[in-house]
Amino acid sequence: MKGIVFTEFLDLVEDKFGLEMVDKIIYQSNLDSEGVYTAVGTYSFSEMLQLLSNLSRNTGISPDDLLLVYGEHFFSVIETSYPDLLATYNDPIEMLASIENHIHVEVLKIYPDAELPTFIVENKTENSITMVYKSSRAMHHFGLGLMNKTFEYFNSSATISLDKIKEDGSEVRFTVNQN
Repeated sequence: MKGIVFTEFLDLVEDKFGLEMVDKIIYQSNLDSEGVYTAVGTYSFSEMLQLLSNLSRNTGISPDDLLLVYGEHFFSVIETSYPDLLATYNDPIEMLASIENHIHVEVLKIYPDAELPTFIVENKTENSITMVYKSSRAMHHFGLGLMNKTFEYFNSSATISLDKIKEDGSEVRFTVNQN
Protein backbone atom coordinates (compact mmCIF):
# COMPACT_ATOMS: atom_id res chain seq x y z
CA MET A 1 0.00 0.00 0.00
CA LYS A 2 1.35 3.41 -0.94
CA GLY A 3 2.75 5.58 1.81
CA ILE A 4 0.51 8.54 1.02
CA VAL A 5 -2.40 6.46 2.31
CA PHE A 6 -0.57 6.10 5.63
CA THR A 7 0.71 9.66 5.92
CA GLU A 8 -2.72 11.11 5.22
CA PHE A 9 -4.38 8.66 7.61
CA LEU A 10 -2.07 9.70 10.43
CA ASP A 11 -2.65 13.38 9.56
CA LEU A 12 -6.39 12.78 9.83
CA VAL A 13 -5.97 10.98 13.17
CA GLU A 14 -3.92 13.90 14.48
CA ASP A 15 -6.46 16.45 13.25
CA LYS A 16 -9.46 14.61 14.71
CA PHE A 17 -8.05 12.94 17.82
CA GLY A 18 -4.70 14.59 18.59
CA LEU A 19 -1.05 13.70 18.35
CA GLU A 20 -1.29 11.55 21.47
CA MET A 21 -3.74 9.25 19.66
CA VAL A 22 -1.31 8.94 16.73
CA ASP A 23 1.44 7.89 19.14
CA LYS A 24 -0.92 5.54 20.96
CA ILE A 25 -2.11 3.61 17.89
CA ILE A 26 1.45 3.34 16.55
CA TYR A 27 2.67 2.07 19.92
CA GLN A 28 -0.19 -0.46 20.13
CA SER A 29 0.60 -1.82 16.66
CA ASN A 30 3.35 -4.20 15.59
CA LEU A 31 4.64 -2.24 12.59
CA ASP A 32 7.64 -3.23 10.50
CA SER A 33 7.91 0.45 9.54
CA GLU A 34 7.79 1.46 13.21
CA GLY A 35 5.15 3.98 12.14
CA VAL A 36 7.54 5.98 9.95
CA TYR A 37 6.05 6.54 6.49
CA THR A 38 6.92 8.50 3.38
CA ALA A 39 4.30 9.37 0.78
CA VAL A 40 6.15 7.50 -1.99
CA GLY A 41 7.08 4.44 0.06
CA THR A 42 5.25 1.12 -0.05
CA TYR A 43 4.08 -0.57 3.14
CA SER A 44 2.18 -3.67 4.14
CA PHE A 45 -1.59 -3.42 4.22
CA SER A 46 -1.47 -5.24 7.57
CA GLU A 47 0.00 -2.05 9.05
CA MET A 48 -3.06 -0.07 7.95
CA LEU A 49 -5.33 -2.74 9.42
CA GLN A 50 -3.51 -2.54 12.74
CA LEU A 51 -3.63 1.26 12.87
CA LEU A 52 -7.30 1.30 11.89
CA SER A 53 -8.21 -1.44 14.38
CA ASN A 54 -6.38 0.28 17.21
CA LEU A 55 -7.99 3.62 16.37
CA SER A 56 -11.40 1.96 16.35
CA ARG A 57 -10.77 0.26 19.68
CA ASN A 58 -9.54 3.51 21.28
CA THR A 59 -12.33 5.73 19.94
CA GLY A 60 -15.28 3.33 19.89
CA ILE A 61 -15.89 4.27 16.24
CA SER A 62 -16.34 1.36 13.82
CA PRO A 63 -13.62 0.75 11.21
CA ASP A 64 -16.17 1.34 8.43
CA ASP A 65 -17.14 4.73 9.87
CA LEU A 66 -13.47 5.66 10.25
CA LEU A 67 -12.78 4.64 6.64
CA LEU A 68 -15.75 6.72 5.47
CA VAL A 69 -14.37 9.84 7.18
CA TYR A 70 -10.91 9.02 5.88
CA GLY A 71 -12.20 8.73 2.31
CA GLU A 72 -13.87 12.13 2.67
CA HIS A 73 -10.59 13.56 4.00
CA PHE A 74 -8.58 11.97 1.19
CA PHE A 75 -10.72 13.68 -1.44
CA SER A 76 -9.32 17.01 -0.25
CA VAL A 77 -5.83 15.63 -0.91
CA ILE A 78 -6.88 14.79 -4.47
CA GLU A 79 -8.49 18.20 -4.86
CA THR A 80 -5.35 20.01 -3.71
CA SER A 81 -2.76 17.80 -5.40
CA TYR A 82 -4.51 16.96 -8.69
CA PRO A 83 -6.87 19.81 -9.62
CA ASP A 84 -6.23 19.27 -13.34
CA LEU A 85 -7.49 15.71 -13.08
CA LEU A 86 -10.74 16.84 -11.44
CA ALA A 87 -11.12 19.67 -13.95
CA THR A 88 -11.46 17.15 -16.79
CA TYR A 89 -14.94 16.22 -15.53
CA ASN A 90 -18.18 18.15 -15.77
CA ASP A 91 -20.31 16.02 -13.48
CA PRO A 92 -19.95 13.43 -10.72
CA ILE A 93 -21.51 10.48 -12.59
CA GLU A 94 -19.01 10.85 -15.45
CA MET A 95 -16.18 11.06 -12.96
CA LEU A 96 -17.28 7.92 -11.13
CA ALA A 97 -17.71 6.09 -14.44
CA SER A 98 -14.11 6.90 -15.32
CA ILE A 99 -12.44 5.57 -12.16
CA GLU A 100 -11.15 2.39 -13.77
CA ASN A 101 -10.22 3.63 -17.24
CA HIS A 102 -8.92 7.12 -16.49
CA ILE A 103 -8.39 8.00 -12.83
CA HIS A 104 -6.64 4.76 -11.89
CA VAL A 105 -4.55 4.97 -15.07
CA GLU A 106 -3.36 8.41 -13.94
CA VAL A 107 -2.68 7.16 -10.40
CA LEU A 108 -0.53 4.35 -11.81
CA LYS A 109 1.54 6.90 -13.72
CA ILE A 110 2.42 8.56 -10.43
CA TYR A 111 2.61 5.37 -8.32
CA PRO A 112 3.40 2.51 -10.74
CA ASP A 113 3.36 -0.16 -8.03
CA ALA A 114 0.07 0.97 -6.46
CA GLU A 115 -2.41 -1.84 -5.85
CA LEU A 116 -5.76 -0.30 -6.68
CA PRO A 117 -9.26 -1.69 -6.32
CA THR A 118 -11.27 -2.53 -9.42
CA PHE A 119 -14.49 -0.70 -10.26
CA ILE A 120 -16.73 -2.34 -12.85
CA VAL A 121 -19.56 -0.20 -14.20
CA GLU A 122 -22.65 -2.38 -14.52
CA ASN A 123 -25.14 0.30 -15.49
CA LYS A 124 -24.94 4.03 -16.13
CA THR A 125 -27.50 6.68 -16.99
CA GLU A 126 -27.28 10.45 -16.92
CA ASN A 127 -28.23 10.52 -13.22
CA SER A 128 -27.25 7.12 -11.88
CA ILE A 129 -24.52 4.54 -11.88
CA THR A 130 -24.17 1.02 -10.53
CA MET A 131 -20.61 -0.19 -9.97
CA VAL A 132 -19.01 -3.24 -8.43
CA TYR A 133 -15.99 -2.61 -6.23
CA LYS A 134 -13.49 -5.45 -5.94
CA SER A 135 -10.52 -5.47 -3.59
CA SER A 136 -9.06 -7.97 -1.17
CA ARG A 137 -8.55 -5.00 1.18
CA ALA A 138 -12.30 -4.47 1.60
CA MET A 139 -11.96 -0.70 2.06
CA HIS A 140 -15.29 0.02 0.35
CA HIS A 141 -16.24 2.64 2.96
CA PHE A 142 -13.13 4.59 1.95
CA GLY A 143 -14.55 4.55 -1.58
CA LEU A 144 -17.93 5.64 -0.24
CA GLY A 145 -16.29 8.65 1.42
CA LEU A 146 -14.59 9.58 -1.85
CA MET A 147 -17.92 9.28 -3.67
CA ASN A 148 -19.67 11.51 -1.11
CA LYS A 149 -17.08 14.22 -1.62
CA THR A 150 -17.22 13.81 -5.40
CA PHE A 151 -20.84 14.91 -5.37
CA GLU A 152 -20.07 17.73 -2.96
CA TYR A 153 -17.25 18.89 -5.27
CA PHE A 154 -19.77 19.23 -8.09
CA ASN A 155 -22.27 21.04 -5.81
CA SER A 156 -24.59 18.09 -6.06
CA SER A 157 -25.86 15.29 -3.88
CA ALA A 158 -26.70 11.64 -4.27
CA THR A 159 -28.19 8.67 -2.54
CA ILE A 160 -25.51 5.99 -2.41
CA SER A 161 -26.21 2.48 -1.23
CA LEU A 162 -23.82 -0.39 -0.96
CA ASP A 163 -24.61 -4.06 -0.92
CA LYS A 164 -21.99 -6.62 -0.06
CA ILE A 165 -21.71 -9.25 -2.76
CA LYS A 166 -19.15 -11.10 -0.65
CA GLU A 167 -19.64 -11.06 3.09
CA ASP A 168 -16.01 -10.07 3.73
CA GLY A 169 -16.54 -6.82 1.79
CA SER A 170 -14.06 -7.70 -0.95
CA GLU A 171 -16.88 -7.28 -3.51
CA VAL A 172 -19.49 -4.58 -3.04
CA ARG A 173 -22.11 -3.14 -5.37
CA PHE A 174 -22.54 0.63 -5.19
CA THR A 175 -25.84 2.02 -6.46
CA VAL A 176 -25.63 5.77 -6.91
CA ASN A 177 -28.61 8.00 -7.73
CA GLN A 178 -27.92 11.67 -8.18
CA ASN A 179 -30.53 13.89 -6.48
